[in-house]
Amino acid sequence: MSASRYDHPILRPTATSPARQTDAMPVPTVPRRRSHSWRTTIAVVMAAAIVCLAALLYATGGAPFGPTVSFDGLSSRYAMLIDADSGEVIQSRDADARMYPASLTKVMTAVVVLDHAEALDDVVEAPADIFPALWEQNASMAGLQPGESATVEDMLYGLMLPSGADCAIALARYVAGDVEAFVELMNRTAAALGMSGTHFTNPTGLHDADHYSTARDMTTLFAHAMRNGTFRTIAGSPSHTMSSASLHDGDLTVDSTVFEELGTPLVAGGWIVAGKTGYTPEAGLCLATAARFGGRTYVLVTAGAPGDHETSQADADDARYVYGQIPGL
Repeated sequence: MSASRYDHPILRPTATSPARQTDAMPVPTVPRRRSHSWRTTIAVVMAAAIVCLAALLYATGGAPFGPTVSFDGLSSRYAMLIDADSGEVIQSRDADARMYPASLTKVMTAVVVLDHAEALDDVVEAPADIFPALWEQNASMAGLQPGESATVEDMLYGLMLPSGADCAIALARYVAGDVEAFVELMNRTAAALGMSGTHFTNPTGLHDADHYSTARDMTTLFAHAMRNGTFRTIAGSPSHTMSSASLHDGDLTVDSTVFEELGTPLVAGGWIVAGKTGYTPEAGLCLATAARFGGRTYVLVTAGAPGDHETSQADADDARYVYGQIPGL
């Protein structure tokens, strides 16, 4: 899937009016000699300007001139904001430092499932044997019962909205046969996207010292995922009823942790259209969101905010703080 591009307009020459005719004899002009020293001075000044520009862009992470977004008030340790339509980096904070992505991992899980699932209405079972380990690790769950089945589509809602680890493992086994083979697909996809600072060991985001990423890589991933219409619909839904869940008589409803935290998707001059939360004690609060302002889409990833989902909304506060500055761009 490729994002649409706009061609730059071609500037065409326009016809000029014929020169005005006069009877006066033209006054001859003598061409002014250019000074070699003047040309040298211009070249030196331009070279110095290029060096200064390169240094400034390096220092700002590629941020453009003019009004920009400040990250000074962020609680999160790591962050990146991009214009998803152009790929331009607007602002960043320690975007290449290694961090733990927690359940932002499930964005990659969803991407791999959407790339490899035969059909969204395929039925997937959540085997009973996956539950004890998830319960022991206090993993977030969608609410499936051991041995319950649901369609791939409903499982994706259970994966993304309540961050269900039960759905993550069930989908991984459905796609690849076992979790290890699915993780190989995750890492292969990360490499294809240029996520050089990322390594996955599981599809859930549960803590593992060898399971890591960067804010830059997670921004790349979320922007890529948002190009998929099914992903956009799922990640942008406040709630969903998993009507195919076999042991719930069609009444298993899952709610988005993103929109629960935000309260409202509206932010100054725009609105948040999709997102994914994440948390482990080692990762802190993490949040990936996409927002629309004036016909453009922006992607923000923050990670390492203090607190947890029971005691803090620092990640949601950071999103409101950053997006509140977008109308000034």
